[in-house]
Amino acid sequence: MGIGGCIILIAAGAILTFGTDWEVEGANLDVVGLILMAVGLIGVATFTSIAKRRRLVVPPATPVVDERATRRPYE
Repeated sequence: MGIGGCIILIAAGAILTFGTDWEVEGANLDVVGLILMAVGLIGVATFTSIAKRRRLVVPPATPVVDERATRRPYE
């Protein structure tokens, strides 16, 4: 599940919790919405932590030489 799926879970949970006044026998939709939002937040946190680890910093192929540091004064 990517970040898009997590955002959809958060949105669906918010709609169930705050946007509806439906009564379903045997289920409390407010609790179901809160659970969906919690799962979505956990998914976003997990996805971002994994994405941070996958990002690699590649060093430059050639060394960088600073001309000012190697130039001698009065030449």
